[in-house]
Amino acid sequence: MLGEDEDWLWDVASEMGQEDGLIWVYGPGEETVMAFTDFGIETLNDLVQIHKDNPGLLKRWIAPE
Repeated sequence: MLGEDEDWLWDVASEMGQEDGLIWVYGPGEETVMAFTDFGIETLNDLVQIHKDNPGLLKRWIAPE
């Protein structure tokens, strides 16, 4: 939906908390899915732009070649 690498988005979204619009949906057993409120999507878009402007913020992520 955002046109970004899924693993990279996961790392960016992992910085978010409940107050940022991130919610966890629990399924059967141990299954969980990261989900976002409308505000969370806005926050994620803002974080994507911040990380694009300063790629060094996610030091553990290595871009695919």
